[in-house]
Amino acid sequence: MHIRTSFPYETTHDDVRIPLPDGTFLYARVWRPLTPEPVPAILEYLPYRLTDWTAPRDWQRHPWYAGHGYASVRVDVRGHGNSEGVPGDEYSATELADGVEVVNWLAAQPWCDGRVGMFGIAWGGFNSLRIAALAPEPLKAVVTVCSTDDRYDNDVHYMGGSVLAVDMHAWSATMLAYVSRPPDPLHVGDAWRDMWLGRLEQVDPFIHTWLDHQTRDDYWRHGSVCEDYGAIDAAVLAVGGWHDPYRDTVLRLVEHLPAERVRGLIGPWSHQYPDRGLPPGPAIGFLQETLRWWDQHLKGVDTGVMREPLLRAYVSDSHPPATVYDTLPGRWVGEPTWPSPNVTTVSYGLQGPAVLVRSPQHTGVDAGRFLPFGNGADLPPDQREEDARSACFEFAVGEETWVLGRPRVRLRVTSEVSRGQVVARLCDVAPDGSSTLVTRGVLNLSARHGRDRAVPWEPGATQEVSFELNGIGYAFPPGHRIRLAVSSAYWPWIWPQPGSQAGFALEPAGSFLELPVRAREASSDIAFEEPEQSEPLGVSHPATFDEPRPERLIVRDVAKGEWRLEVAPRYGGTRVYPDGLEFTEDALETYTIDEHDPLSARTRSDWSIRLHRPELAWDATVRTRSEITCDGTDFHTSNEVVCTEGGEVVFHRTWEKRIPRTGG
Repeated sequence: MHIRTSFPYETTHDDVRIPLPDGTFLYARVWRPLTPEPVPAILEYLPYRLTDWTAPRDWQRHPWYAGHGYASVRVDVRGHGNSEGVPGDEYSATELADGVEVVNWLAAQPWCDGRVGMFGIAWGGFNSLRIAALAPEPLKAVVTVCSTDDRYDNDVHYMGGSVLAVDMHAWSATMLAYVSRPPDPLHVGDAWRDMWLGRLEQVDPFIHTWLDHQTRDDYWRHGSVCEDYGAIDAAVLAVGGWHDPYRDTVLRLVEHLPAERVRGLIGPWSHQYPDRGLPPGPAIGFLQETLRWWDQHLKGVDTGVMREPLLRAYVSDSHPPATVYDTLPGRWVGEPTWPSPNVTTVSYGLQGPAVLVRSPQHTGVDAGRFLPFGNGADLPPDQREEDARSACFEFAVGEETWVLGRPRVRLRVTSEVSRGQVVARLCDVAPDGSSTLVTRGVLNLSARHGRDRAVPWEPGATQEVSFELNGIGYAFPPGHRIRLAVSSAYWPWIWPQPGSQAGFALEPAGSFLELPVRAREASSDIAFEEPEQSEPLGVSHPATFDEPRPERLIVRDVAKGEWRLEVAPRYGGTRVYPDGLEFTEDALETYTIDEHDPLSARTRSDWSIRLHRPELAWDATVRTRSEITCDGTDFHTSNEVVCTEGGEVVFHRTWEKRIPRTGG
């Protein structure tokens, strides 16, 4: 990593408040070059608190962009951080409309030449796409990283029509804690307490809304740009990582947007900006790559970026199973179009007699983290134990086989019950027997006719079901075996259906694995500069007396047949900022299930956040508890928020709700 200390332009930065038509002000930080002429502006717009939580990351890139001739702007959405107003649901119509107003406000500033770009990762990347689909006139270009075009089937809520127990629960619990944090008196003054209490009175756990919509209805269509790709006029650079759950969005965007306005980039990365150097690598000079995009589309400079292949993708070499990799070996390939003429579908027929797939309910405990962040226990370990709980079909690799794109399975299934799910994992089996997870996919059997409806299975019926696995770039070496592992459970990723312990029968005759096989090439001229960033903010991480929890801990109660997975998310821990803020957060997620009973599934998340400014005698804490259980007809959710100031409770509320199990 090269840290830049000098730039083509001298810069300055200021905190400002952006007015909205209803009188609300959004808190913003603007880094800009000291130039006599106005320059384009680029915007990162999300709720994660620019004065503390994302501040270290922001300082890696916003000053860098300013030093290269752009006004780089970071804005907290309404009701978050130090912005006024009350929070709403994620990606609400109000949030998007506010974003359009921010784009127009930036374009009208005397230091802006009227041209605006947007960028971001995750929430910020989602908003970049969604606001681009609303087409504010000044917005000319977007860089969207680890984001989604489909809120229902490619976000943290549902997968293949099934409830994502692991992240629907975890993320709703995380956001309950995050949205309950107070504004900072250093930045908003004495108004902070009234702002905080006003927000808390409006808080409603996201999980209520998400579970109220268990099929792909109008709620999910709102803000899903896959509904109308043609609405996007801005130039889009779509970026993802093969270890990020949103990478398929890159493939869909390069397929559906006009080639003169889109380029795609998928590396071996986790849910991170590709310049940060977090596992797995290799990291790239991502800021330099995005500068080419901004210069091309905001300044009219021919940087050659539109002569790059439509899709640049990393094809990883085979690697032994591990929960973290510093760097994955492989090579970059370029595709002129997508679907690519270099990729051919190869069909592998399943062999053998019919098999009963009746996986124990804890199948999936070795799935790894849904949103890997580069931590030591994020990725799936050796899959041999998971494979033993599944029905497996293997295919010998005679010559090196490159896979690029989304594999598909077509399976003939007989189910004696009306509900269930099919899980397919693609693994690379080495000669020593070790099994590396390559990719996976899920189908809720009630969603087999489409994600917009729930159609129960006719007990005893035999049907062909077909679904795609997540996209991947991977090279299977000769002498290895490609293993397709099929299971009827995948906890805690997938919330089990009532009666799913019965499993289903799978008939290999007429069942197929279809792989997108990419032609091999000797070499590629695709290359990137080394990672580069601006000087870090200077946040310190003091040692604490607390013994750190394991990142992922599996506990088995042999007598009860119960399995418990404990996850410490490790988003930040304790840190001290240069302005004196002491910020501490701690979280524990717990997923429990009886290996024989799908109705025993339960989740719990506990959060504790403290914000402390000794110089202001300010000490505020947020503690939350979130739980989900189920029976055959309903989900049961329980949430609690307790907030204190100086040790005194200023807010305490609990929510208990039953939500019918209609589909997911």
